[in-house]
Amino acid sequence: MNSSLRTATGPLPVSAVRGPVLPHEHLALDLTRRTDREAVLRPDVHGRHVTAELTGLREEYGLTLVVELTCRGMGRDPRALARISRESGVAVVAGTGWYYGSFLPPEVHRAADAAHLAEVLVREIEDGIAGGAVRPGVIGEVGSGGERPSAAERRVLTAAALAATATGLSVTTHAHLGVGGPAQLELLTGAGLPAHRVAIGHQDLLDDHAVHRALAAAGAYVAFDTIGKERYTDDGTRLRLLIALLEAGFADRVLLSCDISRHAYLSAEGGHGYGHLFRSFLPRARVAGVGDEVIDLITRRNPLRFLSDGGSTRIG
Repeated sequence: MNSSLRTATGPLPVSAVRGPVLPHEHLALDLTRRTDREAVLRPDVHGRHVTAELTGLREEYGLTLVVELTCRGMGRDPRALARISRESGVAVVAGTGWYYGSFLPPEVHRAADAAHLAEVLVREIEDGIAGGAVRPGVIGEVGSGGERPSAAERRVLTAAALAATATGLSVTTHAHLGVGGPAQLELLTGAGLPAHRVAIGHQDLLDDHAVHRALAAAGAYVAFDTIGKERYTDDGTRLRLLIALLEAGFADRVLLSCDISRHAYLSAEGGHGYGHLFRSFLPRARVAGVGDEVIDLITRRNPLRFLSDGGSTRIG
């Protein structure tokens, strides 16, 4: 197991993370397009609100670490991540890779093959983003938009697996609306990446316990990471799916987060914010019978194990 995590402000010992982790969030982002001008978190406009939220969550709930999954072509800003981390006192892990579908930048389509794309990621992981001080600590969010990845999405996912194998990082995926997770896992493991170093994203948007159970049984992490996004599904459904996975014996495969991906979700703009997991969802889980030991497992020990080596190493 890696004894430290790569964060935007330098190495962080795994043993130093004593509070909860948000394993799928965005702090600086730009996915604007003609049909959607609101999918943005601009550091110069929204950064102070992001910082204030994280500061408050550190003070109230002990939030220790955020995994920031804005990757190449998504408006990533490593300097902003480092600044937000320093000012809030919350460590931030930066991501790398490419997103999915029409969001894939020209460099993906120009690439000769997945091996070339993997080399790009490895250089960034080893040398820093744009040659700077911030080195990615996770690959993601990379993904697909349907049941089966497109040709370009296959290159991106394969590149992620190759780069993860070369560098020891783990991979977080974007399974659009929860769909396509099994195909993603098949592709990633087929390229040589062990299942326990894969987190399949947005599974709380898929009301299919059989799929969740199969992913977990294969060894992958099942990410319920859009908690609070009621426009997609309600938290009651998410809680039901979570309880089913816990009762099936897969508490050690669960990740929870909120995926704040547009400024309207910020608390300062009336949204549910990064703290919705702690203020609303986890209290409901406790009422449903989820104990503090399990909550610590799924909000701290699981994401730390995923980030450090993905495997079954015990984290106290």
